[in-house]
Amino acid sequence: MKNIKETVMKYVFLVCACTSILAVALICIFLFANGIPAIGKIGVFDFLLGERWKPGNNIYGILPFILGSIYVTAGAVLIGVPIGICTAVFMAKFCPPKLYKFMKPAVELLAGIPSVVYGFFGMVVAVPFVRDFFGIQLGFGGDGSSMFTASVMLGIMILPTIISVGESAIRAVPDSYYEGALALGATHERSVFRTVLPAAKSGVTAGVILGIGRAIGETMAVIMIAGNQPRMPKGLFKGVRTLTSNIVMEMGYAADLHKEALIATAVVLFVFILLINLLFSLVKRRGING
Repeated sequence: MKNIKETVMKYVFLVCACTSILAVALICIFLFANGIPAIGKIGVFDFLLGERWKPGNNIYGILPFILGSIYVTAGAVLIGVPIGICTAVFMAKFCPPKLYKFMKPAVELLAGIPSVVYGFFGMVVAVPFVRDFFGIQLGFGGDGSSMFTASVMLGIMILPTIISVGESAIRAVPDSYYEGALALGATHERSVFRTVLPAAKSGVTAGVILGIGRAIGETMAVIMIAGNQPRMPKGLFKGVRTLTSNIVMEMGYAADLHKEALIATAVVLFVFILLINLLFSLVKRRGING
C-alpha cells in the first residue's frame, strides 16, 4: 500500500512539474509567434531604436519606453538596495528580539500590499510632495508625476524582497565565521560587515536581482505616478512611460499592427526578465560552487 501511494504521488508531482513547464512554453510560443512577425514588419532597428510612438501613423519606436524602464529601475535600485541590505544586516545581526517581533511582520506585510495601493499612496502623498518641494521650492519644475517619483515608489516596493532574501542569506552563514573574526580581535560591527556579509554575498546579490526583476516588471504603480508621456526621457523630474505601462494602457483598444507591436513590446520585456532570471541562476550556481 505504501509503495502504491508513493508511486501515485510521484506521478502527481510529475504532472504538476510538466504543467508548469508547459505553461511557460505556451507563453513563450504565444509571445514570439505574435511578436517576432510584428518586429519584422516594423523593422528591428526602427522598432528597438525608434524614438517616436505614433500608432495612428504606423510609427512604432519603443526606445523611449526601454530607456524609461531602465532609468526607473536603476533609480529604484539606487534607493532600495542600500536600504534593503542595511535593513537585512540589522535584522539578522543587530536587531533586539523585542523589536524583531515587530519588524519581521512589518516587512512581510510590506510584501503583501497590492501594487495599486502603492500607486494610490504615490498619487496622494509622493506626487504632491515632489511637486511642492522639488518642483516649486527647489525649482526643478514638473507636476510631481515623474521618473523620480516612480523610482522612489519602486525602491520602496522592492525592499521586502531584498530584505527577506538578504536576511536569510546572512543567517545562513555559519557562526564560526563571526566567532573566528571576534577571536582575531575584530569588533562586532567589523566582524559582521567584513566577514559575515561578504560570505553571504551570493544570497544578497540574488535578492537584489529578484528586486530588479520586480521593479522592471511593475505596472500599476508606475502607471499612476510616472506621468505616462510617450517620449524620450527629458529629465529626472519629467514624466516617462515604461514598457509595461505602454502595453497596459493601449492594449484595450489596439488592433492589427498596433496590437502586434504591443505584443512585440512584451517580447522585449520578456527578454529583459529572462536575462535577469539567467543572471540570478548564474549567481546562485556560483554561490553553491563557491
